[in-house]
Amino acid sequence: MKNWTSPNRPPLRPVQVPEGIAAEDWESVVWQMQNRITTLEGLARWIEPSAAEARAIEDLARRFRFVITPYYASLMDAKDPECPIRRQVVPSALEGDDPSGLADPLDELAHSPVKNVIRVYPDRIAFCVNNECALYCRFCLRKRMVGETGWSMQKSELETALAWIAGTPEIRDVLLTGGDPLVFSDSRLEWLLERLRAIPHVEIVRLGTRLPVTLPYRITDSLCRMLERYHPIWVNTHFNHPGEITEPAAAACERLLRAGIPVGNQSVLMRGINDDPVVMQSLCEGLVRIRVRPYYCYQAQLLEGTGHFRVPIERGIEIFRGLRGRTSGFAIPQYVLDTPHGKVPLDHPYLHGREGDEMVMEAWDGAVWREPNPIDLT
Repeated sequence: MKNWTSPNRPPLRPVQVPEGIAAEDWESVVWQMQNRITTLEGLARWIEPSAAEARAIEDLARRFRFVITPYYASLMDAKDPECPIRRQVVPSALEGDDPSGLADPLDELAHSPVKNVIRVYPDRIAFCVNNECALYCRFCLRKRMVGETGWSMQKSELETALAWIAGTPEIRDVLLTGGDPLVFSDSRLEWLLERLRAIPHVEIVRLGTRLPVTLPYRITDSLCRMLERYHPIWVNTHFNHPGEITEPAAAACERLLRAGIPVGNQSVLMRGINDDPVVMQSLCEGLVRIRVRPYYCYQAQLLEGTGHFRVPIERGIEIFRGLRGRTSGFAIPQYVLDTPHGKVPLDHPYLHGREGDEMVMEAWDGAVWREPNPIDLT
């Protein structure tokens, strides 16, 4: 990119306790969860909702749930509907205008030997231990299940999944996801980790969580001390924009790191959020500064209600190719597309090229995947 401009490197973003809220309440997970924003009236205490946002909240109420933590709401630009923080969590009318979107683009149900266990690879699984998050992202891959009662996991169902893992000796790597596993209390999460650590062939446990970004006060010293007892534990979190790298978020990641837990980041490439080379470089370098490794950046899925976030794969390739030589190699995430056959790196030799409105690629198992990738996405 000939006109690439290096990003400014501002200090970590401070977060002020809003007027009228006690600091001990603001930093309380219980207070944050009890005061989550779920209505237009509640949102109006934090921002000035546009007429389009107000209509979207009403129109989408029955389809795509809307929940935001006060902490994350405090990061939004109150006056700008195009704020990249705000667009990630406030409903948009464009969500209802996406005829190509699918409820389950990765065909996870077909890969589930028991409820909420997803097995695509021989040696590892994603274990959706709950279906609740601190907030609901508008681009969520599992918006079909988050907050829906039918996808919650009773203890007996967790036991069934644990028995399946114990009876499947090929499984060496278990990713706890959801929902978000850190929505669990420390004691419930420890029960689950203890059970997994009792299975001899489970070598690694990973936690996929966005709470360091959306509710960093959940990452307490006591949580980290508990996690430390069950090493090797790895954490992947989910920053999408440099504006999310705040002092509390950095402190949360630092607590995990001090407990010996490597922290990686998995972002999603989204139009108007981070599909700009300067923004992406600022995000990646900001993560490295707080010792969080940029691991993956996902191409946005063909997921219902998310068409307005998608960018052409060629644009993503251009951005990540442009990062090479302009920043440290370990600051550049691998650009991938998740498919029903697993993650496919969007580069040679996996990426075969465009055929019409599709991008053709080859997965790890030799399967050929064709991803819709219209040229007119700009």
